Amino acid sequence: MASLEKLPVTVITGFLGSGKTTLISHLLRNPGGRRLAVIVNEFGDVGVDGEILKACAIPDCPAENIVELANGCICCTVADDFIPTIEKLMALEPRPDHILIETSGLALPKPLLKAFDWPDIRSKITVDGVIALADAEAVAVGRFAPNVAAVDAQRRADESIDHETPLSEVFEDQIFCADIVLLTKPDLAGPEGVAKAKAVIAADAPRPLPIVEVAEGVVDPRVILGLGAAAEDDMESRPSHHDGAHDHEHDDFDSIVVDLPEFADPSDVVARVTSLAERRNILRVKGYVAVAGKPMRLLVQGVGARVRHQYDRPWKPGEDRRGRLVVIAEHDDIDAAAIRDIMTPRSAAAE
Repeated sequence: MASLEKLPVTVITGFLGSGKTTLISHLLRNPGGRRLAVIVNEFGDVGVDGEILKACAIPDCPAENIVELANGCICCTVADDFIPTIEKLMALEPRPDHILIETSGLALPKPLLKAFDWPDIRSKITVDGVIALADAEAVAVGRFAPNVAAVDAQRRADESIDHETPLSEVFEDQIFCADIVLLTKPDLAGPEGVAKAKAVIAADAPRPLPIVEVAEGVVDPRVILGLGAAAEDDMESRPSHHDGAHDHEHDDFDSIVVDLPEFADPSDVVARVTSLAERRNILRVKGYVAVAGKPMRLLVQGVGARVRHQYDRPWKPGEDRRGRLVVIAEHDDIDAAAIRDIMTPRSAAAE
């Protein structure tokens, strides 16, 4: 009976820009009768996702139920950060019914699952399930391989040939570990793209996995919460490219935070983020900016050259109306001076 009393935890993984924060925002507003708590593990020193989610706080999930860990991968800082955070959430009154963990988009989920085997928490919590999000359009066009058609043809001809890249390994490790895959942004991929993405995921998966199309993070919580997978006891069926390694590195990627003044026009923000992707090979941009004359802040999210933006909440009284963007790229593509120059509005640069 003790195992039934364990607090369930759902690990939500997925590549950069796959829609993890959007999904959790929906779950916070539609918890299916559960009192939720959230741990957000950001890549880089300054987080944005936690700030976005706290704007979604409701009485059953107030801001104090949303904890942001932005000082490193939680599977690398188990004793110092992860366990104390879990214990803090479990001590809340009222106690959460379910904890969601949003991993970094560059995280390998299996090392995190191993953290749940620590004696301090193993008897108290269980991994209800691992949810992997995959961007349908990105997967369909082979975003995780330099030439997906050529790679697929060569892999079919000779399974011993290895054409993997660091990005494809991250993506595949997330699929390998999943209990269910949510295929996001199906509207951008179209029916043919969705079908191709499903085929790619099914071919990569080590076992048959349910694949559910999800637009704008809208999914019935009954589909992904309450799986009862006890993933911490099921490690053998979740292979990884990094099995056998004593540790894992995140050195292939780097991030910087860009502080920005007000923009006169949102289209200028979009143009600059697009330029970043094209000129600096940027993987991911996420943050918010101030637009002159607008009382609400502009949320900006970019995956490669695809940029989305929307006003998410009013600026608070006395809040500094300056923007902040987290920019993520492979290590060799991070040039702080060049990135800041591209993102600085002309009016500010002239001052």
